[in-house]
Amino acid sequence: MKVVFDDIQKLHNPSFFLSSGVAKPNPDQPRRADILLAGAERAGLARVVPDDYGLDVIAAVHTPEYIAFLETIHERWKQIPGASPEVIPNVHPDRRNGSYPQSPVGQAGYHVADTAAPIGAETWRAVKHNAFTATHAARLVMEGEASAYGLCRPPGHHAFHDMAGGFCFLNNSAIAAQYLRQKYDRVAIVDVDLHHGNGTQGIFYRRRDVFTVSLHADPERFYPFFWGHASERGEGDGLGFNLNMPLPLGTGDEGFLAALDKALDRVAAYAPGVIVVALGLDASEADPLAGLKVTTPGFGRIADRIAQLGLPTVIVQEGGYICDPLGDNLTSFLEGFQARHRIA
Repeated sequence: MKVVFDDIQKLHNPSFFLSSGVAKPNPDQPRRADILLAGAERAGLARVVPDDYGLDVIAAVHTPEYIAFLETIHERWKQIPGASPEVIPNVHPDRRNGSYPQSPVGQAGYHVADTAAPIGAETWRAVKHNAFTATHAARLVMEGEASAYGLCRPPGHHAFHDMAGGFCFLNNSAIAAQYLRQKYDRVAIVDVDLHHGNGTQGIFYRRRDVFTVSLHADPERFYPFFWGHASERGEGDGLGFNLNMPLPLGTGDEGFLAALDKALDRVAAYAPGVIVVALGLDASEADPLAGLKVTTPGFGRIADRIAQLGLPTVIVQEGGYICDPLGDNLTSFLEGFQARHRIA
């Protein structure tokens, strides 16, 4: 298996985020990528740098308004007298079908859901290459590799068609899935991040060609709060093609694996041609966001279960923040996956 990564992805360097009204250092630091890359290399993965895929792969998932916003907002924001160094929204619409503002302040509120996705001078460049990393991993699989790991940082699964949030700007897992649709009629995304993949769900909620599954801490009292409940099954053509499995806070290995087995039975019933794993390592018992209690060996067991599907697999990095076992958690997952994975 190869690990896809470009050092440009480290240029995004947010200084803070607000949590319960308190300004704290942003946990999505560039050093995360170094730790994860070392963890992938310990698992025997060889690094490749992605090609430049242009805007095509991004525009296949995200709206033109949103792409233009990400490209230009920081430069426009700087022109506001007294503006902060990073773009942080301070006003939000009460609905998505209102007028589209011309003001950068209004657009920031429209396109950024919360205060955990500050946009700096290098954010667009970094996240664009993030999308290239996810695309390149998907291309490797389309061209015959059994699996590939896209080391995407910052993460992406909270990004909707036209809205950032939760450290996420472009939805890398969705971009990979959409790219894979060139070859495969049906794609499944299995999200094992601590948090619900609300952006991924929103992008595919009315579609049946991409089956979205998310295991995550129960959002009743946990981010992202408004999405991720078991009753959300899809709409229109997508009804029955979205599966949420919220877990009680503090769930450890056995509870997570029991839910995963049920989820993977549903994936098998969908009979996809390929799977995208949205890999969040923030379900770790040591992660600073502290919601679930998966151990380092537990990540290997999660990977073993997913590998048993016997499908071509694109692994896209989502969350997982700096803590002592972060790199070891990734190594455990990748080793567990490679030890079991055989395409049927």
